[in-house]
Amino acid sequence: MQTVKARILLAATAIACAAPAARAESFRVDYSVSLYGLNIARSSFSSRIDADSFHIDGRLASAGVAKIFDSTKGTATVSGGFGADTASANRYLINYTSGDKKKKTEVAFSNGRVTSTENVPPPRANRKNWIDVSESDLASVTDPLSATMVRAASLNDVCTKTMKFYDGELRADLKLSFVKTEAVEAKGYSGQGVTCSARFIPLGGYRGTNKSIAFLKNRSKILITFAPLGGTGVYAPIKASATTEIGTVVVTAGRFETVQ
Repeated sequence: MQTVKARILLAATAIACAAPAARAESFRVDYSVSLYGLNIARSSFSSRIDADSFHIDGRLASAGVAKIFDSTKGTATVSGGFGADTASANRYLINYTSGDKKKKTEVAFSNGRVTSTENVPPPRANRKNWIDVSESDLASVTDPLSATMVRAASLNDVCTKTMKFYDGELRADLKLSFVKTEAVEAKGYSGQGVTCSARFIPLGGYRGTNKSIAFLKNRSKILITFAPLGGTGVYAPIKASATTEIGTVVVTAGRFETVQ
């Protein structure tokens, strides 16, 4: 079973209708994750987006002082197409090592519905106070990486969306609300972004007594700033922050650029 700590790290590093691009565009986005000003994780994603499909390859790892306490590193791959509001995955695969344990999650989708899930090692049976994922919650959903790519008519339309994701165990929504537009900058991009607040709504796949999940649901302040990915009509996070039980986690894109 993925630990909540590892899941939050993987989600944080992943933190990722106008007429779509007539030709394919490729992008490179690098993120750093910090807590109390200390770097705790980094990730790098290469993506290719065209009118009908996308493909993302990523690498992620704990960094800085976090490596001392819990070294996590892995790779992620996801491909699929686009729905009205977000990317819609066909296949999501993540392999990672947390401490000395190797883990794998693979999820298959069809028309926005989860068709199969494989976790290695498999989750334990009969988990106390466990809230299961319902069949209805496995429809109209995508993986955590695809969920961060919002398809919108304009910058001002981004924060009307809800990011619905399933990571192979946890099923949750991030319901966005408009906060402000602002100038943002990273290597490869300088221009306007839009900041949304996000309300974390867990639906299943977690222990009901889990304090970290309860904090994210009831007390966390989550802000995500999106910027456009070229001329694709797709917007992705360029920075984000979330308050947690142990402090505010900040995700910053050091690179957000179109590549040839």
